[in-house]
Order: sequence, then structure tokens, then C-alpha cells
Amino acid sequence: QAQLVESGGGLVQPGGSLRLSCTTPGFTLDYYSIAWFRQAPGKEREGISCISSTDHSTLYAESVAGRFTISRDNAENTVYLQMNSLKPEDTAVYYCAAGNVLLLDSHYYNHWGQGTQVTVSS
Repeated sequence: QAQLVESGGGLVQPGGSLRLSCTTPGFTLDYYSIAWFRQAPGKEREGISCISSTDHSTLYAESVAGRFTISRDNAENTVYLQMNSLKPEDTAVYYCAAGNVLLLDSHYYNHWGQGTQVTVSS
């Protein structure tokens, strides 16, 4: 099973920034759409952003639009999620996933990482 690896999570104050990274040891990201999902305690998993494999088109959930930016560097086999103006409600475990569509629906993604914790608190 292909595995993705997230990094960059941590504790940050409200209004702060973090950059998450998603890499794929063992397979190339070039041909996959990559999405970021998050899951807060007691809540369902939420798709927040994705980027296509071809023209790098992007999609954002309303909850993060204008604050988060997804990008990819195929040469580095890495996808990034720049998170600015973080709020306490952004606290969650963040996952990246690889698939073949540009949708924020977890059912369309076959390969997942283990997640990285993001905590926004003063």
C-alpha cells in the first residue's frame, strides 16, 4: 500500500502560520491529485484543499479559502499546505491523500498518510 508522510504540524498561536508537507517515499506524486483533509476530535473528516496532477488547478473548502494555499513541487515529490491566519477551530489532525480526481471527497482517495497534529491555542 502506497504511503504518504506528513510533517510540519505543531502548536501555534491564533493568527500564526504553519506549513505542512506531504511526501511519498517509494512512489512519485507526478500523476496524482493530492488533497489535504483534517479531522478534529468528535467531528467528521473534512476535505480542505486539493491540487491536480496536470495543470496544478486547486480547490479549497470555504472554511480555509483565502487563508490556506496548496502547492506542489514535483521535482521534490512534495505537496505543501501553507496555513496563515490560523484559528483555534483549525485545530485537528491533518492528512494528505493521493487520488485521481480534483474533489474534496475522501472516497476518491486511495492512499493516505498517518496525519500530523496541528494545535492552535494561546
